[in-house]
Amino acid sequence: MRLLLVEDEPDLGTAIKRTLTQQKYLIDWVLDGNEAWTYLEDSWTQYTVAIFDWMLPGISGLELCKKLRYHKNPLPVLMLTAKDTMEDKVTGLDAGADDYLVKPFGMAELLARLRALQRRSPQFQPQELTIGNLTLNYANNLVVTQNSHGNKQEISLTNKEFQLLEYFMKHPNQIVTTEQIRNQLWEVNAEPISNVVAAQMRLLRRKLANSGCENAIETLHGIGYRLNLRN
Repeated sequence: MRLLLVEDEPDLGTAIKRTLTQQKYLIDWVLDGNEAWTYLEDSWTQYTVAIFDWMLPGISGLELCKKLRYHKNPLPVLMLTAKDTMEDKVTGLDAGADDYLVKPFGMAELLARLRALQRRSPQFQPQELTIGNLTLNYANNLVVTQNSHGNKQEISLTNKEFQLLEYFMKHPNQIVTTEQIRNQLWEVNAEPISNVVAAQMRLLRRKLANSGCENAIETLHGIGYRLNLRN
């Protein structure tokens, strides 16, 4: 799950990103509203939820909400702010925020509010995703394979392997390019490494092959990759 965090306080932003990364979110963290809007306009990037601080350099979190809703973008937004009056909360919600969290707050409450927003998200996902003989379990980062005899085997995946397989399973039998994978599964400002996708593909394929899924992901040389599984 990809999340956009817009927070200009370095200590708070670092703490939020660390907590969310531990919970298997992929975080793009920016420090001002103008940069946030360029991310939101980027058609390559699909976010599940956004977290906006109210007071930001450039475009405020309030204005970001208004711009999203003006452009008919339904992305769920959690607003962070020190403003705690009833009038402030009404202003934020009327601007398009879906929820409101007053600083200071506990990380447990932040996570609970994000889970609630995800349930309302147009990209909301169930606890499991099944394509063909593969099932992803979101609770424990496991993939379960099942052979023709009904025998099941669990494969433990790293966060990045899990995200990679999830991306393929959400685009079954479709050609996806290396650029699409890199743009969707790595942070926007991450240091580019030319073979990072190929390296992760090798690791994922090795685990799939060890469980009997040797040819699940096909390489189309010069084009990209494709997941070949029967629904």
